[in-house]
Amino acid sequence: MGLAIEARNLVKKYVSYERRGFLRRRKLIVEALRGVSFSVKKGEVFGLLGPNGAGKTTTIKIIATLLIPDGGYAKVLGHDVVEEAEKVREVIGVALSVEKGFFWALTGRENLKYFGMLRGLKDHELEQRMEYVIRLVGLDELNAADKPYEEYSLGMRARLSLARALLPNPPILLLDEPTVGLDPPSARTIRNLLVDLAHKENKTVMVTTHNMFEAEMICDRVAIINEGKIIAIGRVPDLKRMVSNRVAIELIFSTPSTSLNTIEEKVSRYLSISEINVEPLKEGKAKIRIIGKPGEEEIIASKVIEILYSMNVKVHHVHVQEPTLEDVFILMTKKGGEKWVRVFG
Repeated sequence: MGLAIEARNLVKKYVSYERRGFLRRRKLIVEALRGVSFSVKKGEVFGLLGPNGAGKTTTIKIIATLLIPDGGYAKVLGHDVVEEAEKVREVIGVALSVEKGFFWALTGRENLKYFGMLRGLKDHELEQRMEYVIRLVGLDELNAADKPYEEYSLGMRARLSLARALLPNPPILLLDEPTVGLDPPSARTIRNLLVDLAHKENKTVMVTTHNMFEAEMICDRVAIINEGKIIAIGRVPDLKRMVSNRVAIELIFSTPSTSLNTIEEKVSRYLSISEINVEPLKEGKAKIRIIGKPGEEEIIASKVIEILYSMNVKVHHVHVQEPTLEDVFILMTKKGGEKWVRVFG
């Protein structure tokens, strides 16, 4: 299959300043990447997952030749991103934001024509590519291609951003959180399109995201990055097997008068279990998710119900399921998670 992208020991540092009073500041060196290494195969969807500030965007900007690393190297189809930046730019399509870089007074079609000309497309070839990508991302179905960009919804802007990246027909796509903020139908359209581009058109797609559900749906392989380091890389099923000796217990309950943090702390202390996550849902409800050992499901669920009832909180549903990629992610990115580091080809 061959490699489309190769990164070895990437290091990137930023200079920041911390205020030390009204006029004084202290210089800080922020290590965004601390020896990041991974490879992406041709024709696959590769996900770079991590919490905010983990180094995802810095990594993809280096691959896209927008940042120069302070150490290590990266190659795209064998071309070094620093020494052969122009050759790299010829083979990549980049979308780092669904909203930045477009001219608001121009229509979607006019924007594409402008950016196509910048990429060297002309006349009949440009018109053909424009019509193709407009149909491909579904802007024709939304009757949006000839609307001014300023009238676009966020979903339309995401589609146009992807269309711009696809315009020169690059073999490699670099996308930074391509579905962030989108409604479910728009996000599904983008996800399905990315899978088709990789598996049917043999394009290489690299995406950054912290949406574990999305990564599990579309990625052939994923790398988890945290605090500037890759802490796991491999196929989703392989990573999920790391927690195969565990079960996930979920309880849906009414939003309490007390804070969700208080519930999480109380349950964690009472059960002596650290792998607990509490989050708000819609319609006045919340969810608590606990990772435990097989055979302990009933004991854990009954104890949590007891705690919630003691706080006058009504429980609506309880169910047990296999751990997800999100559970792997939470386990590995929490403090002390480095001991779980695994690499699966």
